[in-house]
Amino acid sequence: MTPPPHNLNFLGKLALGAGIGGMLLAVTGCGNAPSGPPAMPKPTVTVAQPISKKIVEWDAYTGRMEAVDLVEVRARVDGYLQSVHFDEGQIVEKNDLLFIVDPRPYEAELAAAQAKLQQSESQLKQAKAMTEVARANLLQSEAQLNLADVRYKRTQRLVERNASSQDELDDREAEFLKAKADVEGVRASLNSSEAAIATAQAEIEVAKAGVDTAELNLQYTRIRAPITGRISRKYVTEGNLIAGGTATSSLLTTIASVQPIYCVFDATEQDVLKYSRLAKSGERESSRVAKNPVYLGLMDEEGFLHQGHMDFVDNRFDVNTASMRARSVFANEDELLLPGMFARIRIPGSAPHDAVLIPDSAIGTDQSSQYVYVVVDGVIKRQTITSGPIIDGLRVIREGLDGTESLVIKGLMQSRPDAEVNTIDGTIEVIEDGLPDEYLPVPKEEWISPAPTAVPIADRRTEVTR
Repeated sequence: MTPPPHNLNFLGKLALGAGIGGMLLAVTGCGNAPSGPPAMPKPTVTVAQPISKKIVEWDAYTGRMEAVDLVEVRARVDGYLQSVHFDEGQIVEKNDLLFIVDPRPYEAELAAAQAKLQQSESQLKQAKAMTEVARANLLQSEAQLNLADVRYKRTQRLVERNASSQDELDDREAEFLKAKADVEGVRASLNSSEAAIATAQAEIEVAKAGVDTAELNLQYTRIRAPITGRISRKYVTEGNLIAGGTATSSLLTTIASVQPIYCVFDATEQDVLKYSRLAKSGERESSRVAKNPVYLGLMDEEGFLHQGHMDFVDNRFDVNTASMRARSVFANEDELLLPGMFARIRIPGSAPHDAVLIPDSAIGTDQSSQYVYVVVDGVIKRQTITSGPIIDGLRVIREGLDGTESLVIKGLMQSRPDAEVNTIDGTIEVIEDGLPDEYLPVPKEEWISPAPTAVPIADRRTEVTR
């Protein structure tokens, strides 16, 4: 029988496959069979020498700007707010007129106090005149007493010689006693006049105090700026009755000084201990003693464009935050720094010293340590390191590198300890942050020392217009 066509096709394909397989076996038998998989090529990594340079480790903090002087302008006398004399939000100078409280009641009080003073002065003059009269009367009475005494004694001698009668002696004795009583009365009158003088003098002092108080109250109706600074809005409009002279006096506005300005920040206990130990070893002066430089940058600035110095370090830790408050000061000549702003600040955290710097991308981390890969004679070696802060965009290496190594900066994923590698030379770029590599405390002639801006009471007194 003849097989079906589809069976022929199948048998033909089978025979063709067997023939091809036999040919492959023949070829293979004639050649050398491979001994194993081909060798992998050595990986290529980029290496560079770490940067060695003198640096200062600048510690980073976030600070908040505060005005050197912040004054709440409040009324010191009661009354109706008569007028406002400033532009809201603008700079005002010390002693500029800000508000006027209706002065008429205080003008009347001053006039009454001055009248009382004049009355007291008149009473003093009257008491002095009465004293002079009493003294004159005393002289006259003493003269009459002396005359009466002489007559009485003469009459006594005459009576003893029977040259005068007893009645005349009695008259002379009565005359003497009357003159003596007159002297005592005049002396009492003199003492009373002198007491009147003392009373009048005391009343004059009271009246003067009343005049001074009335003058002060009248001057307080003209409210002036106690400092130079930027003024806020007016919190009370004209025509309102305001309270003054107490802790709950009406708040009229506020003034914040702008030049210079403070930046305050908080340091942790660890940082404070570090600074204390550096000062004790003589490596870095304490900011309590020296005006160490401070650099400041705002949120929209690259780098640190503003330079100031340390101004104050608190005397204790805050028990709630376990931190210590410190303060720096800046001249703020362009008035760009405003109270309440946040700022990035840098303060020296070490003395200038030589350091090794590498990029963060060259550092690996495991559960217990940090490490880098270095190439020694074409072989990868793992090196454990101890790192520090970022300086000029690079990480400070405190231990583990001396700056002469061939550091793997690219190809860490291909690197294995003790593996042979090919190397390509690369470079480590230093990104300058604008901070100096050396520093000295700010000399005294360059200190930014805020001068007292409060207005002395004597300077606040102005001529009273009546």
